[in-house]
Amino acid sequence: FSFNVPGGRCDTCEGQGVVRVEMQFLADVFVPCDQCNGARYKPQVLEVKYRGRNVDQILNMTVREGLLFFNTSQKVLRRLQVLDEIGLGYLRLGQLATTLSGGEAQRIKIASRLSAHGSDRTLYILDEPTTGLHFDDIAKLLTAFRKLLQAGHTLLVIEHNLDVIKMADWIIDLGPEGGLAGGQVVAAGPPEALAKVEHSHTGRYLREVLAKGRSHAYATGTDDS
Repeated sequence: FSFNVPGGRCDTCEGQGVVRVEMQFLADVFVPCDQCNGARYKPQVLEVKYRGRNVDQILNMTVREGLLFFNTSQKVLRRLQVLDEIGLGYLRLGQLATTLSGGEAQRIKIASRLSAHGSDRTLYILDEPTTGLHFDDIAKLLTAFRKLLQAGHTLLVIEHNLDVIKMADWIIDLGPEGGLAGGQVVAAGPPEALAKVEHSHTGRYLREVLAKGRSHAYATGTDDS
């Protein structure tokens, strides 16, 4: 049932479900394989069914649909639940890695680590993991970050999103401007300390975000710190 090795996979598209059409003056295009109609497998493999679904139908399920379908398999559920918790519930189970965005690929790596068993502590370096994410998905990503930290891992995150920055234990602000006018350490420290640095652009905007957080805490009787 693997589409990574010969055997049950379609011989024409080699288990990709699509074939590449080379264009002379334009970027190559990918079209559904006319041999398997995008199903990736040979007909005899698709005849095998699990709970009424063949492998193609299962791989076309989203992570959230998979949670319902595999509700009796704790091993599968554990891995799918982690993916859903960090905002990847919309991905297809058999989605090609080449179709993932950089942020999605990073979160899948996080999910694989969260669902793994082991005591090794790791330093993770993430580059703009919130790119293209909705506010709700960013909140789920931060939940995943907390779980990694609770497991004893360390996160080094390159990020401009203030909701992420304000959650950091230690911030290194590079500047004073972007591009060639940057690259210098403007300030470093916890969020509250950085917010007091007048010549830091990040500190100025962070100060506003932290003030809103405190106002919300006073109004609701909660404390975000």
